[in-house]
Amino acid sequence: MPNSPRLRPRVILVAAALAGVAVVSGLASAQTTPYAIPGPVSAYPLPGTLSASPGTQISFRGSPPDRLGRITVRGSRSGTHTGSLRAHSDGQGASWVTKKAFRGGERVTVRTAFDVRGGTDGDFSFRIARLARGVTIPKPPVAILKLLQQTGKPGKRRHFRSRPDLAPPLVTVSPGSRPTAGSVFLSPKAKNDTKQAGPMIVDNAGRPIWFQPLPGVRAATDFRAQTFKGKPVLTYWQGTSSFGIGTGEMVMLDQSYRPIRRIRAPNGFRPDLHEFLITPRDTAVLITYPLLRADLRKFGGRRNGVLVDSVVQEIDLDTGLVIFEWHSVGNIALAEAIARLANPRAPWDYVHTNSVGLDTDGDFIMSARSTWGVYKIDRETGRITWRLGGKRSDFRLTPAMRFAWQHDARRRADGAITLFDNAAAPAVRKSSRALAFRLDERAKTATLLRAVQHPRSYLAATQGNQQTLPGGGMMVGFGSQRWFTEFDANGDVLWDARTATGYESYRAYRMPWVGRPRTRPRVAVVDGPGARIDVYASWNGATEVASWEVLAGEPETTLEPAGSAPRSGFETRIKAVTSSSHVAVRAKDASGRVLGTSPLARVRR
Repeated sequence: MPNSPRLRPRVILVAAALAGVAVVSGLASAQTTPYAIPGPVSAYPLPGTLSASPGTQISFRGSPPDRLGRITVRGSRSGTHTGSLRAHSDGQGASWVTKKAFRGGERVTVRTAFDVRGGTDGDFSFRIARLARGVTIPKPPVAILKLLQQTGKPGKRRHFRSRPDLAPPLVTVSPGSRPTAGSVFLSPKAKNDTKQAGPMIVDNAGRPIWFQPLPGVRAATDFRAQTFKGKPVLTYWQGTSSFGIGTGEMVMLDQSYRPIRRIRAPNGFRPDLHEFLITPRDTAVLITYPLLRADLRKFGGRRNGVLVDSVVQEIDLDTGLVIFEWHSVGNIALAEAIARLANPRAPWDYVHTNSVGLDTDGDFIMSARSTWGVYKIDRETGRITWRLGGKRSDFRLTPAMRFAWQHDARRRADGAITLFDNAAAPAVRKSSRALAFRLDERAKTATLLRAVQHPRSYLAATQGNQQTLPGGGMMVGFGSQRWFTEFDANGDVLWDARTATGYESYRAYRMPWVGRPRTRPRVAVVDGPGARIDVYASWNGATEVASWEVLAGEPETTLEPAGSAPRSGFETRIKAVTSSSHVAVRAKDASGRVLGTSPLARVRR
């Protein structure tokens, strides 16, 4: 049995493991000290995986690296592999990294000197995927495209004299809003690539706090504030996407907006746009969508069709090593898909994982849009513990409880499961909803705790999220409908806003943030009559500025105060009077402390 006690004694050579040798002797000598593995070790790719990457690592969790002994790896076509054993930063595992890639379609056999969950006497195997290269993703059916279209005039953008290079989309806040504390995090994507788009923080009046435009067709998603090594950071995905399938990288910024981490190709797969979650142990959870060759004739496809695998990965951010990997192929049957293969030439995204969160016990809660299901996945074995919704739900759902094409399934602190029920596309309801369920996992019963929809009954064909806020309220992003709304614990609207037409935001969050950019403030001057001038001051991302002061003088001389004004949004206009040829501005916090000073700007008369 995979998890049975050892049937034959094995001794581990610590010295060889510490040296990073991939194939290690299993015989003890007088100079070595034998160690016992404390229990079964989890291996990734999981034993029996059908679609591992040709560039995959082989990761082991549940043992200190110096207690991993003999590891041999052989491909059925590529032969015996050599590599190095690299320790995970928490000391609870290591990844075996091959020196040459595996071959598509081959079976990889791994032999070890310790118990492996799902293995036989420490040995296990998995298969390498036949990846589909150069595949073009066609447009969705016309009925779905109509739901995605936005009507109205082209959206407005903001413009600033001190930052003419920035043109973020206008965010309009509905009258009567009474929000709670925190800034709002958006990642506007432009449907027209001539418009600026990118991660953006706005205040409760919809005014930008920080904006980072991305060039051309590149977009950002899942932009939010998180914590890494006890410090606040910003995280987001950036790259290109085509109808829900993205290719790009994960980016982490510090409080000064400098990149400090990038995740580009863990195990040979490029990160998808749907999730970038930092866990309490400073690892990152993300999703990738590799395209595989598969026989899809039973489902209306081709013998050499293209299947989209949903892969969940957890990454050691200090080393870049993969410490967990799970594939939908082999774990979720193709027959579970509700999204049909409408075009035999198109990739079949039969699962479309769009969120992965941590459960209270360390396992994963995953949302699969194309199966209408939420899944709990055991971290150690990869086994699906239960399904909520879809064709094989373990919980009975009444018609009012059923959801479709959903996003963003999470375990709430009180134990409830929350999600955003898109109910489209195609549409199965008239409006999207934010749902909360209470699950009895032993009795397999579900109770609907809350179902909240926008007062205007918006139907979001794509994207969307539900964020639980302190006090029981929630921030709901309506995805392709471009609205984002804060509700109180009773489901009443507290704050309601929208981006300009032509933009949409994958998710929307309300979060605290303190930004301290290392750049300098910016200034622009507009001459007035006589000695009067209008000075425009801004500092992209600075959150502690309370007021601005104008300094006037000549180059290489002492500058003297010439006016001041309280901060009034991203850009503040200050009226000043001076006969000097140059001015600068300096930013002050609420106590009057100087935070930064701009370069000199010439006054042209």
